[in-house]
Amino acid sequence: MTPLATGRPGRPAASTRQAALALATERFLAGERVDVQAIARELGLARATMHRWFQTRELLLGEVLGTLAEERLSVIREEVGGDGADALLETLDRFNREVANTTGLPPLLAQGQERSLRILTSSAGVVQPRVVNTLESLIDAEVRAGNFVPVVLPEVLAYAIVRLGEAFMYNDALTGIRGDTERLRQVEAALLGV
Repeated sequence: MTPLATGRPGRPAASTRQAALALATERFLAGERVDVQAIARELGLARATMHRWFQTRELLLGEVLGTLAEERLSVIREEVGGDGADALLETLDRFNREVANTTGLPPLLAQGQERSLRILTSSAGVVQPRVVNTLESLIDAEVRAGNFVPVVLPEVLAYAIVRLGEAFMYNDALTGIRGDTERLRQVEAALLGV
């Protein structure tokens, strides 16, 4: 008797969306160009599959950067410990310094500054809304625990902090200056009441 086939007919998947995202992240962190076609070839995927998963290179980069930001903010907050505005400020400062020293940012900005800044800072994109949401969650946790009373709503504070961070970290990239973490810390401290 012939066993019944299980699963989908046809060729098994060569790889997964998660593997493609991991390889793109690895390339970005190494300061290499994130090439969608090269990633597809390396994973044995059709270009159409990569397109179905990510649509464009910009959205793939947004997914890489958004995921990294969410993960790093959460990990850094856990490492900082403590509570209240001081802990939030220390978390933000460490995150900002890490972003300023990320190997993949200078090559990304060099490949197309306007496009890169749009990926990083557009409120209609992937990265900025995810960073704002993650920061808002961190602020909300401190508020719920009774450790922090923000002067504005947590979502407004998170948005303001992220937008200011973008101004200090990225906007000067057009003139080759970026990563003004010292002054950014001072402004964030003022916003957090530290």
